[in-house]
Amino acid sequence: MSETNTLTIAALFERVEAIFLKAGLNAVQAGALARVIVAGERDACKSHGVYRIEGALRTVKAGKVKPDAVPALDAGEGSAIVKVDAKGGFANPAFELGLPVLAERARSLGIAALVINDCTHFSALWPEVEGLTGEGLAGLVMCPSYATVAPTGGNKPLLGTNPFAFGWPRQNKPPYVFDFATSVAARGEIELHRRAGKPLPEGWAIDAEGNPTTDPDAALAGAMLPFGGHKGSAIGTMVELLAGIMIGDLTSPEVLDYLGTTTLAPFHGELIVAFSPEKFAAGRPGNPFARAEILFEAIVGQGARLPSQRRFVARAKSEAEGVVLNTAEIEQLERLLALGLDAVA
Repeated sequence: MSETNTLTIAALFERVEAIFLKAGLNAVQAGALARVIVAGERDACKSHGVYRIEGALRTVKAGKVKPDAVPALDAGEGSAIVKVDAKGGFANPAFELGLPVLAERARSLGIAALVINDCTHFSALWPEVEGLTGEGLAGLVMCPSYATVAPTGGNKPLLGTNPFAFGWPRQNKPPYVFDFATSVAARGEIELHRRAGKPLPEGWAIDAEGNPTTDPDAALAGAMLPFGGHKGSAIGTMVELLAGIMIGDLTSPEVLDYLGTTTLAPFHGELIVAFSPEKFAAGRPGNPFARAEILFEAIVGQGARLPSQRRFVARAKSEAEGVVLNTAEIEQLERLLALGLDAVA
């Protein structure tokens, strides 16, 4: 059994931020990336925690993301559309820059959208969603990826994993949040199975010849499948349209053409839509937040679990007791800090 090490959330943030600074990222990029990676570990989302650092650094070393980028805000005075040019950097600092303006516009207009262009995205979408719910807003977030998913009935990669997330704010409780890939599983989950030497569940992937496979290596060389068959395939296509074509950014096949590999973090755009429940419900009977609680209580009352509940339990535990990493993870952090970009191929 691997030995474990416990770090405070603040101590883990300092280590992760120091790794990115050592690798040449500026403070804007390094801080935002460290926050989202530490959030993944804090919430026991291992596929989006420190495991992601190496891929981010590999993308920097390959010259496919600008480590010194400073995102630029186009507030579009009075418009419901706020834009941030990530300037070839990561998506996370661009989102942090645009969030305050997006929130103000949504509260004023009832609905507003944040478009992030020319960014590299490697993290989950729930940090963005929780940024919105923290402002008392509901929200949708989506982005393409690179072509790794075969459409239903197809046999070659065409769509991305195309994550799609939603959040609803709750008073004095964690928000209602879901965040999922429109593929059966996130690509990071397949990579974690490969590293652990574990077969994939049936129905996750096909090999390069289009045959069903449970071999992670064959899956990574072939294609993943959409969740729910034609339903996931249609939602994945919707993400390509809204968060790629509509915002004038790359689709998943174009991302793969640009990168030439799936070993780097994808470069594309991101769409965030924020809603003010008060504005939408104005003039109608009932408080939208109170009515939502009735729905949530009915779901839980049947013995069902709200999405992200396990993540919020893990968060509370980490905040009280610290974040647990195994010895291999600690050694990886030490190696990355010591060697910087030289630590990655």
